[in-house]
Amino acid sequence: MKAPEGEYAWTATVGEKGQIVIPKQARELFGIRPGDTLLLLGDEKRGIAIPPKGAFAELFGMAFRDQDGDKE
Repeated sequence: MKAPEGEYAWTATVGEKGQIVIPKQARELFGIRPGDTLLLLGDEKRGIAIPPKGAFAELFGMAFRDQDGDKE
């Protein structure tokens, strides 16, 4: 069965220290480099999500704006 355009699935093995290796194709596709910091979001019912690297800045921006949309 072929995946829909732009959708992918990979597997990763968790090591003894709880580390996973992100497959090379995924790292290349999403521009993940050694030393990058990734955000992991978890939901007990839906699982773990790793949003794109750029989402980090967007989330911080939203968290530090006041109710009027201005930075505090």
